[in-house]
Amino acid sequence: MVVQAREGLLTDTARVLVATAVPAERDAVARGLQGHPAIDVVAVGVGPAAAAAGTATALTTAALTGRPYTLAVSAGIGGGFTAPPGALLVADAITVADLGAETPEGFLPVTELGFGTVTHRPPDSLVRDLAAATRAAVGTVLTVSTVTGTADRAALLARRHPGAVAEAMEGFGVAEAAAAHGVPVAEIRAVSNAVGPRDRAAWRIGDALAALTEAFGKAAPVLTSWKTT
Repeated sequence: MVVQAREGLLTDTARVLVATAVPAERDAVARGLQGHPAIDVVAVGVGPAAAAAGTATALTTAALTGRPYTLAVSAGIGGGFTAPPGALLVADAITVADLGAETPEGFLPVTELGFGTVTHRPPDSLVRDLAAATRAAVGTVLTVSTVTGTADRAALLARRHPGAVAEAMEGFGVAEAAAAHGVPVAEIRAVSNAVGPRDRAAWRIGDALAALTEAFGKAAPVLTSWKTT
């Protein structure tokens, strides 16, 4: 189900697609947007494959109907490496953490195998403006197919990606679809738990969803006014 912009009220200069994983995230974003006429929100599913497929479908459909999107945003909750629950994070790099090969010498990202990409970088000016509007911290948001559940894995990811501020499961998929369509991408995350030992009692999903709502209330003018320079 897509939460759509109101028909007939779209701006001429911007149409934004916000891709979340699940309906609870979609609805939290939509509450913040309050029916913004130039922004659509869709729940594309959990994980990078579902995110890529769902985002690509939305981008293709919009292009075929003559109303293409000018920006794609991956949004939702995620684990924070150091940021506390409820904190907001904006990605300056969207990096897939586990796409590659294990070798006797350690993990090799797919780029070191001679193909593919592991990082997409949102436009600097968009990152800066989103962070300022939402008072978010900035850093790398990792995309993982398996959520971290141990201290050892958390420490390993932190060593491999010293700029990482969060992990989630969809950003890289959204970014891959956006890149295939020539559309800029951004990622906004609200922290629901710490990256590390799995402790559901410590999760603060409600706080994270509330922060996501607040963030998109502030981010909407940035998303719809930003232009590629």
